[in-house]
Amino acid sequence: MALPAPGTAWPPKDHADIAAAYDTWSAWYSNEVAQLSAVYGRTTTRPGLLNRVASWFWTPKDTVDTVDDQGLVKLHVPVASDLCQVSADLLFSEPPAVTVEDPKANTKAQERLDLIAGAGFDQTMTSFAEVSAALGGGYLRITWDGTLRDHVFLTKVDADGAIPEFRYGHLTGVTFWRVVGTDASRVFRHVERHELDSFGVGVIIHGLYEGTTDNLGSPRALADHPATEHLAAVVDADSTVSTETPGLAVGYAPNIGPNRRWRLNPAGANLGRSDLDGIEPLMDALDRVYSSLMRDIELGKGRALVSSTALDDNGPGRGATFNVDKAVFTGLKIPPDAMKDAKFPVEVIQFKIRVDEHLTAAAALYGQIIRTAGYSAQTFGEKDESGGNTTATEVTAKERRTYLTRDRKIRNLKPVLETLLSKALEVDAKVFNTGVQPVPVTVTFADAVQESMESLARTAQLLRAAEAAATKTLVAMVHPDWDEEDIKAEAEAIRAERSMFPDPGLTGTVPADEVTDGTA
Repeated sequence: MALPAPGTAWPPKDHADIAAAYDTWSAWYSNEVAQLSAVYGRTTTRPGLLNRVASWFWTPKDTVDTVDDQGLVKLHVPVASDLCQVSADLLFSEPPAVTVEDPKANTKAQERLDLIAGAGFDQTMTSFAEVSAALGGGYLRITWDGTLRDHVFLTKVDADGAIPEFRYGHLTGVTFWRVVGTDASRVFRHVERHELDSFGVGVIIHGLYEGTTDNLGSPRALADHPATEHLAAVVDADSTVSTETPGLAVGYAPNIGPNRRWRLNPAGANLGRSDLDGIEPLMDALDRVYSSLMRDIELGKGRALVSSTALDDNGPGRGATFNVDKAVFTGLKIPPDAMKDAKFPVEVIQFKIRVDEHLTAAAALYGQIIRTAGYSAQTFGEKDESGGNTTATEVTAKERRTYLTRDRKIRNLKPVLETLLSKALEVDAKVFNTGVQPVPVTVTFADAVQESMESLARTAQLLRAAEAAATKTLVAMVHPDWDEEDIKAEAEAIRAERSMFPDPGLTGTVPADEVTDGTA
């Protein structure tokens, strides 16, 4: 397919609805009220949708996006970004274990993999997971630059900067794009095309275009812009870089599936579903409720109505003033006859602030948002009334919906990440001449909830007393993060100590699994 043709509408027309959805989710995720007003302001101009979106709270009604027609501030609750951050934390609060098949026999491969999945990898994956939750998926690609690192590394590309192609659910090619500069009416875009050549080898084609906001425009030389000039030295005459290995140097990982919105859309049927998909009206309503509460607080300021004679007259044409300590008073024009033999009449006005009603409505909306997104309320700080310490099993039971969602996301991401890291080892061997042979890679995600050390020790003690587990098994249980060699060494140390200082309460016999044959 190569690069897009000059003058192509951008984004392509068959991705227009997808791009519009990305804009909406991006606005909610960004917490920028100006973006929300801009998105819903554009939406009202689309035929057939005016009646449906006219009641959106964030549809701009005047030139000031954050103030309504009564001059009161419109408040935004950052629930969308909270959802996406929780999603990323559930996946990558602990770094995943990345290993090659049979690490002892493939020591060199494991060393190179440790570099590839080393510095910066955790941050890349956390950022990828958070934005992926907002946009329904994301792309991971193999990158290398000898001036930066002496090994390949993974970088992410957000879904709203990609035009993918699928066949039978498998990614067969993708065109990445990003705006690298604007100059008056001109827009400069860097386009990066990933595809397979006739031999099935992954290739990357780079291009620079000068166009407008909605048109790709004409090709330019890569050296014509500072953002792409470094690529001019690494591409061949066709602006291409070969990975020299089979398969694409990029993978797409859907956030979760299936995609309800684009199920019948050929361009979007294979894309993942956003955590924000379908809850936009609920988030809009939540902003409306909190803004209404702020309006009640504003209108609920105490007022006292008094005669204007209580104010300080500043002279003809200058009005009257009152010092700040009397700011609650409002002057009234009362006829002099009404003031005879009477004190200054004072009327106090205090509007009711409907705090409980607003917070109840907000809590109901917030709970529905969390459930629709696929999470448990306790994940977002619901108070545990049970008291005492909560075991990992109890936490998992109370947050079962959250961990079901987490497991679905892991099943989507794990095979893509393993395939890409295995490919990264191959590319690394070609580019940096490491001599590492192709080898499968395994990615293991940590448990979302872990038992406390006290609970693990108590369980190990009970198993030991029942003679139901070997020392090596107990050590592995108490220290799940240790590798095989550390576990074996600790088990042997425990056995040696027990043989030197036998417990008087025991028979003095050594369990069969710990016979002094050098193993434990």
